[in-house]
Amino acid sequence: MSEPAVLEVADLGVRIGGRTIVEQVSFAVQREHTVGIVGESGSGKSMTVLAATGLLDAPGARVSGSSTLTGGSSPVQLVGAKPKVLRRVHGARIGFVFQDPGTSLNPLLTLERQITESLQTHRDMTRRAATQRATELLEAVGLPDPATRLHAYPHQLSGGQKQRAMIAIALACDPELLIADEPTTALDVTTQAQIIDLVRDLQHDFGTAVVWISHDLGVIGQVADDVTVLRDGRTVDQAPILTLFDSPRDDYTRDLLAARPVLDAQGPPEVTGTDELLTVEGLDVRFTVSTPVGRSTVHAVRDVSFTVRRGATLGLVGESGSGKSTVAAALTGLARPDGGTATLDGTDVFGAKGSAARALRRRIGLVFQDPFSSLNPRARVATSIAEPLSVHDLVDGKPARTARVAELLELVGLPTEFAQRYPHELSGGQRQRVSIARALAAEPELLILDEATASLDVSVQARVLELLARLQRELGLSYLFIGHDLAVIRQVSHDVLVMRDGAAVEYRPAAELFAAPEEQYTRELLAAVPPVTPRAAV
Repeated sequence: MSEPAVLEVADLGVRIGGRTIVEQVSFAVQREHTVGIVGESGSGKSMTVLAATGLLDAPGARVSGSSTLTGGSSPVQLVGAKPKVLRRVHGARIGFVFQDPGTSLNPLLTLERQITESLQTHRDMTRRAATQRATELLEAVGLPDPATRLHAYPHQLSGGQKQRAMIAIALACDPELLIADEPTTALDVTTQAQIIDLVRDLQHDFGTAVVWISHDLGVIGQVADDVTVLRDGRTVDQAPILTLFDSPRDDYTRDLLAARPVLDAQGPPEVTGTDELLTVEGLDVRFTVSTPVGRSTVHAVRDVSFTVRRGATLGLVGESGSGKSTVAAALTGLARPDGGTATLDGTDVFGAKGSAARALRRRIGLVFQDPFSSLNPRARVATSIAEPLSVHDLVDGKPARTARVAELLELVGLPTEFAQRYPHELSGGQRQRVSIARALAAEPELLILDEATASLDVSVQARVLELLARLQRELGLSYLFIGHDLAVIRQVSHDVLVMRDGAAVEYRPAAELFAAPEEQYTRELLAAVPPVTPRAAV
């Protein structure tokens, strides 16, 4: 006989206005078990869990069905529960870990205050006892020097440390249920692996039931016992993890499985010829920052050298803080190098001034990680794409500009009518295609892609990577592809440079590096990539 469910959701539905967002979704999660809720952006994953836990607060939203927190001494029906009931449940019996700890944590409060708040509210602890418990929690989630970290503010922590602090807050009152909404999406693969192991260990220690939301079946395979696949707010597949991986019932599930980047994937076709387009020698970048004890210098990039071959891709990989994006900033004039040289087909990149610098900027394009932030929300797509055309005087007159925008949209696989849309009217993948079109408008020789697919669903990421490969073949583009996921780097790169703490760790042809990595750090990055087989099969 199976153990009773901690949370049991039956025929859950959500309507906002006249639109059905979630329709008849059912699942249950037992103690010490994890249910994975998976699907693309807009599939209804987060909406389902918010509605099931009483957190949905959208104007005009109507929730139907049942969601019962059955664990503990008193079962609670969460659908339709009064705010007073939900306040007793949230934090005490249900803990929450969201995708972006930077926005979930209060920037004005120390970790001590944020952890002890729920302990004093729900457990009636004294301040001294709550502080002691907070120290124990920070130690349990693996934060170094927890007694000192208690007095830290969120901005003083790395992304992985902030997520660990969020987990400590969520587990403070020993909840029966933990909701993890994309908790590792914004993290490096090594930090992601650590968070997965941490939640698994804490789940075993505390007996917590977990609902883990993700768009990545590779991650779900490492955390979940059972999986519910959502599409357009409906359940299209539901099975134990091994059954779902071995015998997916729906084509959509098969597409999600096929879209996962894997280390044993075939790399890009080799590029004939060894002409060097970009040559960087001894790049050195320092920043002066203010600290509580005065100003100090951060040595962001230390004596880094590499080349990008014409028509080829150099993958630049490493964890957050390794200096990857600083390299891109130096090459595009967004950061001032303190040493080293860079030449683009013989032209000095760092020494160019005036009109020479302007001409050089046309030859190097840049695509950022978050297209929603990099596109002007008040400008139509046509305006954003046409901006480089006007800045560099590449077309004459409005008809020619309109025609060129249409060509660029077609080039990146978007309908020409998208030119009149605003960024908020596009999906994440569509926005990133617009960003690529804008970068291509100036007809660059080198395109720098700074984590350009990291924020996308795996299926959308796969389509954007296919687009980049096609553009490289058709236009002869060279790419500097910056990322933290070695599975993606393997798929796109001809050469790979691994960075750590601002320095180059390993720099070799991609096929050689992935076949036999020489450095321990590279092996650690490779080991952190979610394997093809789910954890339950090991």
